[in-house]
Amino acid sequence: MTVLPDDGLSLAAEFSDATREQWQRLVAGVLLKSGRQVEGAAAEDALSTTLEDGLRIRPLYTGHDTAPEPGLPGFAPFVRGGRPEGSTAGGWDVRQRHTVPDPSAVLTDLENGVTSLWLVVGEGGIPVESLGRVLEGVYLDLAPVALDAGADVESAARELLRLYAERGVDTRAVRGGLGADPLGHEARTGRAADFAPATRLALRCAEEYPGLRALTVDALPYHEAGGSAAQELGCSLATGVAWLRELTSAGMGVAQACAQLEFRYAATADQFLTIAKLRAARRLWARVAEVSGAAEAGAQRQHAVTSPVMMTRRDPWVNMLRTTVAALAAGAGGADAVTVLPFDHALGLPDAFARRIARNTSTILIEESHLTRVIDPAGGSWYVERLTDELARAGWEFFQGIERSGGLAAALRSGRLGDDLARTWQKRSAKLAGRREPITGVSEFPHLAERPVERAPAPRGPSGGLPRVRRDEAFEALRARSDAHLTATGRRPRIFLAALGPAAAHTARLAFASNLFQAGGIEPVTEGGFEDSGATEACLCSSDTVYAERAADAARDLRAAGARRVFLAGRPGEYDGVDDHVFAGCDAVAVLTATLDRMGVS
Repeated sequence: MTVLPDDGLSLAAEFSDATREQWQRLVAGVLLKSGRQVEGAAAEDALSTTLEDGLRIRPLYTGHDTAPEPGLPGFAPFVRGGRPEGSTAGGWDVRQRHTVPDPSAVLTDLENGVTSLWLVVGEGGIPVESLGRVLEGVYLDLAPVALDAGADVESAARELLRLYAERGVDTRAVRGGLGADPLGHEARTGRAADFAPATRLALRCAEEYPGLRALTVDALPYHEAGGSAAQELGCSLATGVAWLRELTSAGMGVAQACAQLEFRYAATADQFLTIAKLRAARRLWARVAEVSGAAEAGAQRQHAVTSPVMMTRRDPWVNMLRTTVAALAAGAGGADAVTVLPFDHALGLPDAFARRIARNTSTILIEESHLTRVIDPAGGSWYVERLTDELARAGWEFFQGIERSGGLAAALRSGRLGDDLARTWQKRSAKLAGRREPITGVSEFPHLAERPVERAPAPRGPSGGLPRVRRDEAFEALRARSDAHLTATGRRPRIFLAALGPAAAHTARLAFASNLFQAGGIEPVTEGGFEDSGATEACLCSSDTVYAERAADAARDLRAAGARRVFLAGRPGEYDGVDDHVFAGCDAVAVLTATLDRMGVS
């Protein structure tokens, strides 16, 4: 019996505490009603979800789900943040990305909430010689600049430092980063990394520009190649360790070398996994710094970018919701700087409206939702703390595998890392194809009549190394085939949905089949008869009870009317005249691809 002081708020104090075993019995009772007979821990396991990296999310977490002590904000192991005050002073650094020399867009961003600039320079970005024009009117002592210059990093850095000197900016006031990342560039392009230019920049920054970081540890190439959260962490650690070796060999101390690094991670719409990833990244880097003899320098500087992999080309407006959740997760996870990619990022160059929405996403979370008024808002959650620990262990294991293979450069050049990432993406692609990982507006609730959003093409970035994947790519290929057919013939490929029985019997499966076929660009026809539909194939939609009575006759009638193939919406069964089945979890991409092939849609 729990005893509380008599303060008038005893509430349920007269009841005994519930036990986990009692909860498991209740779960087992509910599962029994659905035909699953399990007991005890097995009942709890039945409600668990398996993620990548062998992580398993359970339905209930309690104080018995222990995790290592996260420490205090601003102190090792920095799980709760790299600064004692977190982002409470003024929010996180709102960093906007620019790839074209548009000075007006840069100034508009800075005048309306953006606090730093991320400039892609060189191949696929702003010409080095245009940096001065792009930064015309920018107060460089107030607005930090982070470069992303790939192979042109040395010339881009030289030009930026020249601008600082020309405009009289005190070297101690310079903030931002030069973005040198030869290993990340090798991952993007397949061109062997040259550490020498970046090392020279790091030595110069350490000596002359105490607030400027020369190096970026960019984990986005591995995320964009289909890597998991743990693989992203492992690759970032391997890159960071490679830099510690390189810089200390050049004469730097470990603490000095750590101060030259900024880490870049992807933030996805899986908010808790993103929060845990950022917290785990800080813990892991703190461990690296500790064993390197500079525990006090282990506070990782983090830049989170909303995931390009999750951005869709169809129904791109939904990307606003995805990036909002991702930005919230990045902020709650303790990122120092956050970049929200515009909702039309996957379509080309963002317009002014898209950039405005992107920067306002952070502003609303900081100013209106007060997300930064609490340091480490997820701290203390049994679920988040346990997930942080499990993800840290998985990331450390992947990092150790890279180190055993000779380091990140060796893993890239041998193809081993690419193979690991490809295997992860292959498994995820199967979930996407089966719509077990749904994509709203693409694989679920597609809208065939939507007007396409068109944008000017964005500059082509470097390529030749690891691939860049997108969640929507398989369905996008199907929709592109449908679009081409529409342009060539004046209409989309069609399928007739034959609803059997009363509405109560057929509505659910009719909606399911309609969604599924539209995901492949196939227009469902539900009115009239098959002869008037313009379709060559049909799908029966109803309940199992109605199928048992009418499916065979309905299939025969459809074939007599000219249907070349008859589907049935539901689990496979023995029904005369039915060629194939579509059901929850089926390989929708395979079904839709074969259907378009038969319809002659190229």
